[in-house]
Order: sequence, then C-alpha cells, then structure tokens
Amino acid sequence: MGKENNSTVSGFVLAGLSDWPVLQIPLLLLFLSIYVVTMVGNLGMITLIHISSHLHTPMYYLLSSLSFIDLCHSTVIIPKMLVNFVSEKNIISYNECMTQLYFFLTFVIAECHMLAAMAYDRYVAICRPLLYNVIMSHQVCIWLVGGVYIMGLVGATVHTGFMLRVFFCKNNVINHYFCDLNPLLELACSSTYFNEVMVICLSGFNILIPILIIASSYIFIIASILHIRSTEGRSKAFRTCSSHMVAVGFFFGSGAFMYLQPSSASSMEQGKVSSVFYSILVPMLNPLIYSLRNKNVKVAMKKFMDRRTFW
Repeated sequence: MGKENNSTVSGFVLAGLSDWPVLQIPLLLLFLSIYVVTMVGNLGMITLIHISSHLHTPMYYLLSSLSFIDLCHSTVIIPKMLVNFVSEKNIISYNECMTQLYFFLTFVIAECHMLAAMAYDRYVAICRPLLYNVIMSHQVCIWLVGGVYIMGLVGATVHTGFMLRVFFCKNNVINHYFCDLNPLLELACSSTYFNEVMVICLSGFNILIPILIIASSYIFIIASILHIRSTEGRSKAFRTCSSHMVAVGFFFGSGAFMYLQPSSASSMEQGKVSSVFYSILVPMLNPLIYSLRNKNVKVAMKKFMDRRTFW
C-alpha cells in the first residue's frame, strides 16, 4: 500500500470541526438537518423543473444543473462528516481521502463556472432580450454545461494527480472535517512547491475569472435596470440581483479566503470555518435564493401541489 500510494501513511484521521465531546451530538443534528434541507431543496428543484413544461428554458436548465452540482457537492462531504460525529476516531483511508478530494474539487470548481454561466444567461436575458433565444439556444446551453463539467474534471484531475505524488510519512491528522488541498499539504514530508503553485494558479483561474464574468454581467444588468421607468420594476429587479449577489459573495468570498492566501496554522483554523459556507451552507441556500424567490417557480410549485391534492 505504501509503495502504491507513494506514502507510508495508509490512512488519515479527520480532526473535524470541534474536539469537544459535548458538541458532537448537537453538531450531528445541525448538519443532518442541513443535509436533509439541501437534499429536499435541490432534488425538489430538479424534479419541478423537469415536470413543468413552462420551466424548460435556458435559465432553468442551468438552475437544474446547479442544483445537481450542489446535491453532489454536499453528498461528497456531509455523510462522512455525520458518521465522524458518532465515531470514536474519525478515520479515512488514503484511497477514500483521495477519492473524496477528487470529487469535491470536481463539483466545487464546476459550481464556480456554473454561477458564471448563470450570470451570463441573466445578462443576455435582460440586456439582449431580442437575441436571447439565438444566443442562449439549446445547443449553446449544452455546450455551457458541458464546459462547466470539463473545467471541474480537469481541475480536479490536475490537483489530485499532484497530490498523489506527495509523500506522507508521520503525522496523519488532517486539521479539517474532510480531505481538502491545503490541510493535506500541511502533512507532507516531501516538497509541495508545485502543489502550492498549482493551488494558487488554478484557484486564481477558477475563482477570479468567474468573479470577473459575474461582476461584468451584473454591472451591465444594473445599468439596464436603471433605465426601467417603473419604480416597482426597478425595486423588484434590484431585490433579485442583491439576493443572487449575496449567494455569490458567500461562495466566492469563503473560497478565496481558503485558497488564495498562504497556508498557516491560524489560517487553517479560520479556513475550516469559512469552508462551511461554500461546502455546506451555500448548497442548502441556493434553491431558496435562486428559486423560491422566483415567481415562475412558485407558480409551478403551486400547480404541482394542487395536482397532488386533487389525486
């Protein structure tokens, strides 16, 4: 096993969020509740968009893809986290750790680019409404979603490939609640120079480029909103934009804090808390922010509930 993994460590111990025994059950109940809400919210949105014909538009196609990413993103992390709350030792094998790292990176990178794709869709809808059906055709949407997943898979493959070359020999306690890049690199016995360079470069690309696209899109959107004559219309549009920007701010702000700064013991503790936002809370909040405030989704949900009541 050691030779195969280029490491004498066959497994790791996850430090978790807290080492206070009295907090384990309350934290278990809290994160179990969050996971249930995340599953119900995102599965509900995917199902609702699939069965409601008037939601078969580019905007909701991208939204259902975001819900799928959030669903997978949470499932990669939370179930193992819940088991660890009731385990005597939070042990994860080397292979399980690398697998968790790979799929976590795939979905978190995909989410970065999916949020950018959704912001671009809103820009086209508000600023170029007459050309919307041409620019955001079905084929373009498929290419956008495909590109999002390719970005996630490529980024995860590069990071995990470099991590497999790292030698772990003594300390096997990961100062985190799941296998993440920086906490793993803290345990390395070999040089991690190239890993750290890749973390900065790829994180910069996967965080800063989507932020630039989102910011540019919303600047043009806000400029268009300011030309709306109706005060009520402007107010409604600004409320929608502000709620979207809060979600984006939580996700990218906490992600940038974790990956775009030099690692240290203090930053690891702070990063552990900030990662709760982008890895656990944002996937739960996205269905609420992007969907339940949406009039079309509310109408579709009401029709679905009326149909179920009639049956």
